[in-house]
Amino acid sequence: MKNKAYDMCQQYLSGQWDHITRDEMVFKTIRNGSNDLYYCSLSEDREPVANEPKHVLLRLYGIGTTIPGDDYKVTDSLITMLLSERGLGPKLYGVFPGGRLEEFIPSRTIERQELKEPAYMAIIAKKFAQIHRLDVPVDKHPDYLFKTLEQSIDTVLNHKPGPEDTNLCPNPELERELLAYDFRRELRWLRRVLPECGSPVVFAHNDLTYGNILIPDDPLAYEDGLLAIDYEFAAYNYRGFDFGSHFMQSATRLTQIEFNTDYPYFRVDFDAYPTDEEKRHFMCHYIKHSPDLSAGKETEDQLIKECDCFALPAYLLWTLWSLSKLRTSSVRYCFWACVMCRQYLSGQWDYITK
Repeated sequence: MKNKAYDMCQQYLSGQWDHITRDEMVFKTIRNGSNDLYYCSLSEDREPVANEPKHVLLRLYGIGTTIPGDDYKVTDSLITMLLSERGLGPKLYGVFPGGRLEEFIPSRTIERQELKEPAYMAIIAKKFAQIHRLDVPVDKHPDYLFKTLEQSIDTVLNHKPGPEDTNLCPNPELERELLAYDFRRELRWLRRVLPECGSPVVFAHNDLTYGNILIPDDPLAYEDGLLAIDYEFAAYNYRGFDFGSHFMQSATRLTQIEFNTDYPYFRVDFDAYPTDEEKRHFMCHYIKHSPDLSAGKETEDQLIKECDCFALPAYLLWTLWSLSKLRTSSVRYCFWACVMCRQYLSGQWDYITK
């Protein structure tokens, strides 16, 4: 892998990168997953001579994605380039089949509990407003959500047992019960109910969890000291899904999975969905940075309604993801227990359509 990384850096970077050997390049694995990430850097005694970066991030697309919908990865590099030019994402240095070279940003991901802090909530709301205002040259139809749900249901229901099934549910009866749920009926219900929420179609991130929000070491490097990353699922979608998914996955401890050393290897807090006060604080700052909403046509109440309604398909989507991983993932993690938690949590929110 280091050899491949060296070849990519030689091909797409210049300056000092043209004069170093493989052994001189610093190489580290950052993460292996749906996207494999590697750190590549010039050695300490080599300084850039022109505008070339001293260190970069090599991103290689993995086999499959965290949620089905590989069709949307076709536009990933285009979106990354556009956001880079507008200061909303890392700089892009090279694009090639199967991955890209991008800016390495010394940083840390925001802590889950920090997302409840009013100052950070205000900045993240502003980031959403900036993303939602973008006019991106991709398909403008909001097919992402329902197409992804359909693909997820097909993946779960049409699974054929094979040698790759490694994370079997310890209780076959429980597994049958989980899989007996009528997901197709749920999807039909969502198709009927969600349009009544009145959520407009915008360019959406679709996966702005706390793991995709960076706090750079240099607070002046990016506007407001925060940077949203990983736009591989970005597409035109209903605005409410961005809100609902963010709060469900990131801004609370309600369903956020935390890899833990003890069985069942994750923790859930059933009572941490944002309060009305917290949601109003978030939506107030979203409206503040959305000029098209300044006429007062869309209120905090409307945005909160969209958020709560579209939290439902977010629960369903990640329930299906857990089911699809239940048999095939080698990760030390109880996906079947996660399915039970997500189904329980989504059931708590049935009242929002009344």
